[in-house]
Amino acid sequence: MFKKILIANRGEIALRIIRSCREMGIQSVAVYSTIDELSLHVKFADEAICIGPPESIKSYLNIPAIMSAAEITNADAIHPGYGFLAESPEFSSICAEHKINFIGPPPETINAMGDKANAKNTMKSVGVPVIPGSDGVLISHNQALAMAEQIGYPVILKATAGGGGRGMRLVERKEDLLSAYQMAQQESESAFANGDLYLEKYLIKPRHIEVQILADKHGNVVALGERECSIQRRHQKLLEESPSSAVTPEIREKLYDAAIKGVKSANYVGAGTIEFLLTEDGNFYFMEMNTRIQVEHPVTEMVVGTDLIKHQIRCHAGEKLPEWMNDVTLRGHSIECRINAENPDKNFRPSPGTITSFHMPGGCGVRVDTHVYAGYHIPPTYDSMIAKIIVYAQTRTDAIKRMEGALDEAIIEGIHTTIPFQKQLLMHKDFISGDINTGFLENFDYEPKKGS
Repeated sequence: MFKKILIANRGEIALRIIRSCREMGIQSVAVYSTIDELSLHVKFADEAICIGPPESIKSYLNIPAIMSAAEITNADAIHPGYGFLAESPEFSSICAEHKINFIGPPPETINAMGDKANAKNTMKSVGVPVIPGSDGVLISHNQALAMAEQIGYPVILKATAGGGGRGMRLVERKEDLLSAYQMAQQESESAFANGDLYLEKYLIKPRHIEVQILADKHGNVVALGERECSIQRRHQKLLEESPSSAVTPEIREKLYDAAIKGVKSANYVGAGTIEFLLTEDGNFYFMEMNTRIQVEHPVTEMVVGTDLIKHQIRCHAGEKLPEWMNDVTLRGHSIECRINAENPDKNFRPSPGTITSFHMPGGCGVRVDTHVYAGYHIPPTYDSMIAKIIVYAQTRTDAIKRMEGALDEAIIEGIHTTIPFQKQLLMHKDFISGDINTGFLENFDYEPKKGS
């Protein structure tokens, strides 16, 4: 087992990893930018090292600075969390060169699964259902046009190196394809320094379902339930739950089988997620694989009753997965709300600033993952998520009620947050009945607070 892990990340995920390390008897090292000096992950790690100024490229994406911090502190492993360098093949490779364990995949696996077109072909080769579309990278607008004519409109253009909804364009008519192709290519080049695109059939009203997997170095792979991630705004998730109300035991078994096949085909080790789109007729299609721990992993922890970060670390340390994971039963229902420093009354405008009052909910079945507190200054530099409120109950109906109560208890003053939006969402009749899909929020009529 590792003796000391450096967490190459910030905020709530860094603090989350520190907690698991503490329980495992592993020393933790936090890295931070100058603007994050007062973050809780810095306060609670065994050691902390400043790695640069606020700009991500000069701190949390600064590989030489992170590697220097690891060497100075004699860390024998690095956990990248999610975002930043979590899916960087270069970072994974450099860790290997310096004989520091990277708690994530080797560079060749990141490359294979990070390129969405290649990942799709890999999954297709082992019989995992994939969305009809191009077999690889599009070489021209004309090829995209021919493919769209073949599979039928609507279609969607996607950046092969994409994420967070960037480099994506929905095309409903032949006349719009050229301009969409050019815009997606430009956006992808700007965001990822890679303008490669691929094309897929656009599915009407699908659900976004993902399967959590763990794989050890001994060839064992397990699937630990699915997560419903359909509540999204501009391809950014706002609420997740497990299990999905649309997944029957028969569909779940097929999802597990497909996810495990895909993971084994990639010779994967550690924690990962296989993402699918599920249609109303019960068919599902591979969308992408995330080769890291997910933001929404706590809902899986709640219904499975285990610490995914601990098992992720154990897998990379060479330990075998426990036998009980081969026969996991999902118990109860869990919901997570991502609390973002954004103003939903002003089209979700970012709301950085100082938190003047801060109180998080508690009680039976309520969990909060956060790195902030009263007096903490939310910088404008990073992702706007400041907390995750997670609830657990025996049924979905009870979980919704528990989350309503938790959001009512939450007090965050000095900045705007997404809590008012999520309160209204939880009371929507279609959400309550489970009639949701990835386009749900497009038709959700949010009523801004009076005087906003």
